[in-house]
Amino acid sequence: MSDRPSMALDEMERDALTELVNIGVSRAAANLRTMINQEVLLSVPRVALSMRSEAAEMIGEHAGTQLVAVRQTFEGDIHGRAILIFPEANSLELVRAVTGGYLAAEDILALEQEALAETGNVILNSCLSSIANMLHRSVRMSLPEILHGNVADLFHQPPVSGSEDMLLLIYINFAVNAREIRGYIAMVMDLPVLRVLKQLLNTLIRQAELTPKRHAQR
Repeated sequence: MSDRPSMALDEMERDALTELVNIGVSRAAANLRTMINQEVLLSVPRVALSMRSEAAEMIGEHAGTQLVAVRQTFEGDIHGRAILIFPEANSLELVRAVTGGYLAAEDILALEQEALAETGNVILNSCLSSIANMLHRSVRMSLPEILHGNVADLFHQPPVSGSEDMLLLIYINFAVNAREIRGYIAMVMDLPVLRVLKQLLNTLIRQAELTPKRHAQR
């Protein structure tokens, strides 16, 4: 997966972004654990910046052809679309965990849309809100919508604001009640928004560099 040269993150920017995402995902896991009253373990996220076509190819290769996704629009200084993506086989495992694991198969199917929407809303809202707060920005989230289809269906969307989209792609492993559930979080943003994100990351890095000096002067 290759970054467009003008938008490539340097090592410090990538480390800062990975740390923000890690904190956001950890809070999402804690909120999901409260919701379902079960232990939720999430792997350390892997973060990549790519063109939409590259991200679609990678997800299709690892997650299979049939996918389920929860998509929400986010607005603010940083805006775009957030998508939580699962292989279709994993989605029912997640619903089974969310509903307590005691329902019959037909009941799980009946609750699938509602359970996925609620789960996606918890994970995406927690993750995005945490990242925005740490960047001293606010974000507003739309209601979640459920999408079914192949990777081309999920990523065949018009650009966020008229220009070619890039994706901030986050890969995580879920483990809920000993069930292995793979998932991706994709944040779809256009190039101007990604430049703003890059500036915010550099501001955060400078502030972190100044903090030890301020303590040392006291």
